[in-house]
Amino acid sequence: MALGITPNRPIAPLCDARTAKIVGACWLAGLALIGTATLLMARAARAVPAFAQQTGQPCKACHVGGFGPELTPFGREFKLGGYTLRAHASIPLAAMAIASVTHTSKDQNPRPEHLNRNDNVVLDQASLFVAGGVGNHFGGFAQVTYDGVARQSSWDNLDLRAVTKTKIFGEDSILGVSVNNSPTVQDSWNTLPAWGFPFTDTGVSPTPAAAPFIDGALAQNVLGMTAYGWIGHKLYVEAGGYTSPSRGALNWLGADPFDPGSIHGVAPYGRVAWQSKVGGGTFEVGGSALKTALFPGRDRSSGLTDQYEDLGLDLSWQKAFGSDIFSANFRYEHERANLRASSALGLIGESIDPEGGRYRLNELRAAARYTLHDRLGLTLSAFDITGSRNTNVFDGNGLPDSNGLMGQVDYTFWPDGKGRLGPLVNARVAVQYTLYGKFNGARHNFDGAGANATNNNALRLFTWIAF
Repeated sequence: MALGITPNRPIAPLCDARTAKIVGACWLAGLALIGTATLLMARAARAVPAFAQQTGQPCKACHVGGFGPELTPFGREFKLGGYTLRAHASIPLAAMAIASVTHTSKDQNPRPEHLNRNDNVVLDQASLFVAGGVGNHFGGFAQVTYDGVARQSSWDNLDLRAVTKTKIFGEDSILGVSVNNSPTVQDSWNTLPAWGFPFTDTGVSPTPAAAPFIDGALAQNVLGMTAYGWIGHKLYVEAGGYTSPSRGALNWLGADPFDPGSIHGVAPYGRVAWQSKVGGGTFEVGGSALKTALFPGRDRSSGLTDQYEDLGLDLSWQKAFGSDIFSANFRYEHERANLRASSALGLIGESIDPEGGRYRLNELRAAARYTLHDRLGLTLSAFDITGSRNTNVFDGNGLPDSNGLMGQVDYTFWPDGKGRLGPLVNARVAVQYTLYGKFNGARHNFDGAGANATNNNALRLFTWIAF
């Protein structure tokens, strides 16, 4: 993959004196969160990782590196089985919190709302979950999140399932239905957008403006139902659709009903994947498709809709080496879009030509991770976004192109559930660095005001607590 990073270009240092002064703040925040988890543990059994308590398994049984959300083959089976596997009765409540400190190569201009121009220490998010199985046929989870950067609470990921076990072509199989609020949140592989790397990010530092519509644009703004089959525990097929709840319902749930708008009718979604043993590991190859007709900002006055067609290909491979695990995830996404309604309404460009919003996007994302002894994780990821030029849709030179690398080193304290805080508390600390080669169409002066792509290089230290 061509990343467009110029050789021998000076790279912003991983840590300068100013960042070093505030590194301690991240660790203090982590200690505070661990202390909070300890206090909650002393009060009630409800503050637990609900699925771990339900199955009687430690975090590492379902998650690579002993911490979510990347799933092992066992974890995938648990999800595809409707979250119904149970060792004993459990209380279906859990919580998590993520705090971080972020330093960008250059101060941000203008200053982000509620934040400093640089060196921001924030509570990225705090979430509560209701999660578990009911009997042999029903299970799922619902998440409510406080966003510490946006300073607001709302519903978050939702995945409720009904399943049954059967025989198809003589093979043990599972048939299921998922009710969820974000295309790909129901997926069991960590290749698609909802659960792909990075598994946690922040709203503090700038990110590329262009991304395929399937990359979270509809998350928590829709409600959908998909039916799936897990045939012979090898072939996965899924089909369904999404629609927009009412404006009042989304307001009540804490979501913005106008961003991105309301779906015209139903947005169909399809998914197919094949999983098998290859090279001593678990290999998966799959495809996905989403087609959306949208009234931008819920404005129907033009009689037109914005059209998005997303087609994707994904691959993954995972292999255990004793207590070590190697995993690789790859995704290619192609989008064809025509923002006819946005053009006619004057929301983009300087004319009302309904054909002025046509463009195409291509996105490549790849991540490779090695986890030592279920604790120390090393991840390297590359991303590349390219597309057609359209000055009506994209700022600057009209190109959506962005690319770069992200590296992460993380340590998980209690993957086996044997920590001093008890079997139901886990914590991870990590260092994450993002290096941009292009940003919003260019390496240099991408905004017309002298900003370079490398100005947005970001160093982030975070602490993630689950209990």
